[in-house]
Amino acid sequence: MSEYHSLGNDAPHRGFLVLLRHGQTAWSVSGQHTGRTDLPLTETGKDQARAAGARLRQAFPSGFEPRHVFASPLLRARQTAALAGFPRHEVADDIAEWDYGRAEGRTRVQIGEAIGHDWNLWRDGTEMLGPDMDGDRVEVLPGGTRVNVHNTRGEMIGDVAVRARRMIGEIQPIVESGHDVLLVAHAHILRILTTQWLDVDPHQARLLRLDTAHYSILSQYKGDNVIERWNV
Repeated sequence: MSEYHSLGNDAPHRGFLVLLRHGQTAWSVSGQHTGRTDLPLTETGKDQARAAGARLRQAFPSGFEPRHVFASPLLRARQTAALAGFPRHEVADDIAEWDYGRAEGRTRVQIGEAIGHDWNLWRDGTEMLGPDMDGDRVEVLPGGTRVNVHNTRGEMIGDVAVRARRMIGEIQPIVESGHDVLLVAHAHILRILTTQWLDVDPHQARLLRLDTAHYSILSQYKGDNVIERWNV
């Protein structure tokens, strides 16, 4: 039994939904929006993933069944899952990161300079960026790795919320049958998924900070979906 199952949850037969953000990448350091660009973990990110796995094993000593571990198809999430101790996992397209479209690979400051005024992802979305920011390019990461960056319209936050609800629909029966589920993915999709678990506006995800290689736990309490622990 995990330390969380021993806390006195009102429905001990139900499991927990555990959310793990991937470890550090070059763009999480630089502040560039990293949606569908397939970046690897940095060496620091790999160490973070191993450390997160150790924390999860301490909190959940019984572990997670491989069929109850889901990872985003993007490399940084799959690397994190493997290094955290979950090399066998299901790949779930619905927890790929938000497609930032024309914001992809750009910092908030760079976008503001390009459009002539301040831009905020949560307030303005990706859809307000014009087609003059479309295009494909190659960026070179520190260390020499080349990555392809694709800028198109991207996803609206409502589109991301739809994917999140679909993922919840897939795993909720597993949780309600008493099994713990682990999702290894990205900051924005996991924050938006949390709002959908709570049945609130997805824009409220902006209030939920989730650091690299930190995990959070969602559960049920007295009939409500709740946050059990956050950013551990």
